[in-house]
Amino acid sequence: MGVDPGAANLGFGVVRIEGAHMVALDGGVIETTPDEPPERRLARIHKALSELIEWHEPKALALEDLYFGRNVRSAMTVGQACGVILLAAGQRGVGCFAYTPQAIKMAVCGSGAAGKKQVQRMVGTLLGLPEPPTSEHAADALAVAICHASGGALKDEISVRRVAQAGEPRAPAASAEHLSG
Repeated sequence: MGVDPGAANLGFGVVRIEGAHMVALDGGVIETTPDEPPERRLARIHKALSELIEWHEPKALALEDLYFGRNVRSAMTVGQACGVILLAAGQRGVGCFAYTPQAIKMAVCGSGAAGKKQVQRMVGTLLGLPEPPTSEHAADALAVAICHASGGALKDEISVRRVAQAGEPRAPAASAEHLSG
């Protein structure tokens, strides 16, 4: 399962490996409204993501590791959403991994500088969709899932961290073989 973190629009995408191909099982956006207090927005995200994790039983959850230069408010809000994502995964025993935007673009498009539209088109192509996803958030989440399922980009070009469960030793990033089945 891939997640594009956000408190207003959180993208999610679920892929499965079938032989040498990946197929999309689900994808979309969990939306909240700006008039909701932050605690309610985060509760809605947690509930919806928990339901998706329970339904799909992913082997791993990968999310985009975001960097915000000067916008501290956005960084805090997205950081809170990331905390909720990790909590939902942790409660179900699902290991979490983070990839830089450049690593995701490299894995999906072959270039760490690919634009949003190129990512959308390549996600559609790689997953054999009749057309690219219309939501940038869903496309980004599917791209994160593709990146993780394919083993990520070149080792020296990815930033991947595994968030270990309490009392669990740190494990290396999963490869596509670990995600099949």
